Amino acid sequence: MMGWGWYGDGPGWVGWLAMSLTMLAFWALLVFGVIAVWRALSRDDRRAEQQRRSAEQLLEERFARGEIDVQEYRERREVLRSAR
Repeated sequence: MMGWGWYGDGPGWVGWLAMSLTMLAFWALLVFGVIAVWRALSRDDRRAEQQRRSAEQLLEERFARGEIDVQEYRERREVLRSAR
């Protein structure tokens, strides 16, 4: 039996180093991928909430400037809040 047998013909220190570095790179990429997916999903949630806040802020500004009356302000605010 030649090559990778029991006779001391193993991969040597270079082979073990290469295998170790490959395994380390694999786990690092796996962890990086999971973190990237998690951050992308949470970013979408935050962005949606910020857009809702922005819409309510714009509505409040329009009301403060007198562009809309109390009834229209309340109706639109309820529509924005029910869309959550």
